[in-house]
Amino acid sequence: MTQINYYFSTLSPFSYLAGNRLENVAAKHEVSIEYKPVDILGLFSRTGGKPPKERHPSRNELRAQELQRQSTKLGMPLNLQPAHWPTNAAPSSYAIIAAQKAGGGDIGKLAQSFLRACWAEEKDIAQDDVVRACLTAAGFDASLADSGLLVGAETYARNLDDAVASGVFGAPFYVLEDGTRFWGQDRIEDIDLYLSGKL
Repeated sequence: MTQINYYFSTLSPFSYLAGNRLENVAAKHEVSIEYKPVDILGLFSRTGGKPPKERHPSRNELRAQELQRQSTKLGMPLNLQPAHWPTNAAPSSYAIIAAQKAGGGDIGKLAQSFLRACWAEEKDIAQDDVVRACLTAAGFDASLADSGLLVGAETYARNLDDAVASGVFGAPFYVLEDGTRFWGQDRIEDIDLYLSGKL
């Protein structure tokens, strides 16, 4: 096992709550992570899911309770109603794709920076200044916000197709090379156990 395909959305609170635990597991087992930001609404529409605003109230009530419990458990601040959500996830997603292609920085830190900006810092991750600040903080050239637009758009669309073909229907979602899938930030420990041969 040499790679984990990590499907996530920069608008997903559960992707935010994953923190850097996947990166820690990958380092422990010496496997790489392929970061694959996806259009979560497009993913829902193609796999039978619904965006939160279209779900039954009981589902949204439990979602809110679970987010609060998990954020408390993990010690991660989270605003259940962030000022800039939902917003356009494309600019942040394109930046992640471009940065991963360019290399030279910490891609995990970049993904986490966007998620934290949305869910804990009340920032609009669709804004150019926020995208550039996140790139810089993670060790990447801020100009990737401009130069990476074309490749970002193409790869972003391809990521969605790949996600559907791989059986992905939510975020965060982790697909291992042998096709084994894990859904949710609360399954990262299971990935560790699986890679250790204990599951």
